[in-house]
Amino acid sequence: MVATQSNQPLSSEPHTNRIGLTQADYKGAVSTLCDGCGHDAVTSQIIKAFYELGIEPHRVTKLSGIGCSSKTPAYFLGRAHGFNSVHGRMPSVATGVSMANQQLLQVGISGDGDTASIGLGQFCHIVRRNVPMIYIVENNGVYGLTKGQFSATADLGSKLKTGVVNDLPPIDLCGLAIELNCSFVARSFAGDPKQLVSLLKASASHKGTSVLDVISPCVTFNNHEGSTKSYKYAKDHEIPLHELSYVPFYEQITVDYEPGTVQDVEMHDGSHIMLKKLGLDYDPSNRINALMTLQKAHAEGQFLTGLLYIDESKPDFTTLMNLVDEPLAHLPEGVVRPPKAVLDEIMNSLM
Repeated sequence: MVATQSNQPLSSEPHTNRIGLTQADYKGAVSTLCDGCGHDAVTSQIIKAFYELGIEPHRVTKLSGIGCSSKTPAYFLGRAHGFNSVHGRMPSVATGVSMANQQLLQVGISGDGDTASIGLGQFCHIVRRNVPMIYIVENNGVYGLTKGQFSATADLGSKLKTGVVNDLPPIDLCGLAIELNCSFVARSFAGDPKQLVSLLKASASHKGTSVLDVISPCVTFNNHEGSTKSYKYAKDHEIPLHELSYVPFYEQITVDYEPGTVQDVEMHDGSHIMLKKLGLDYDPSNRINALMTLQKAHAEGQFLTGLLYIDESKPDFTTLMNLVDEPLAHLPEGVVRPPKAVLDEIMNSLM
């Protein structure tokens, strides 16, 4: 057979999204993490999700604390705003950003140490307040930046490369978030790009705190036999609750699904998450059932992935604060600074 050539010229132009940007426009600096690190896989899916959604990079704020995970905002959305805070204090900065400019989409990248240890109190309060942001925990069960000690999310009985066995129970950040009535809680695996991209897209559409706990193996200190945060263990013990697909607000839903097999969750902005049920008949809007299902999975040595809990009716922090539509950071001084007469009136009322 003789191959024939098409008369159509091949385009050398890169593909662009709905706002005319290429996927390269959503990248950042070259990663300095270890080859094969799960965090780099998470970065790749953030780039893909934001590119496909057509989110303008300059309308995004990237926040982080301290740790290997907190280095990753440098590796995506180079045109976005960024703030690297002190250890465990990223939620305070996120709260301030939401007050100053609620029009920015916040992406917080943290780790199991940054969130579950020194930052645990701040994590609890940002969830309680429902501050609008995507809160990603890149969870590998160890302190990778300080040579691989167990973190607070390490499972009971897991082993280090040195043979040391963890004899402390773990903090389940998803279970804690649901207990605190977080309005969006999900878990995924760095080795499952399709599921992770769908969850990231849904998180970007949610108006409130979206906690996304991602099992992200540390290839240097915690990817061996005996680790419960390794690639092999995750692949062998993962139980997906459903197959996820996401339909953004600017696309019309045209596919008919068989009744009883798919749950349609509508987001604040009109986007939809389609949850196709697999082995479990699971309802992510049932908070009590979500906690019970997580506990059962822990007892069986499994970890569940997918959308664990969602509550679109809970008001977010900026709504509760009755902020004006114009970002506070954009208001002129004459509007935000009270005149002397008003300050005198306040002082007199306190006497």
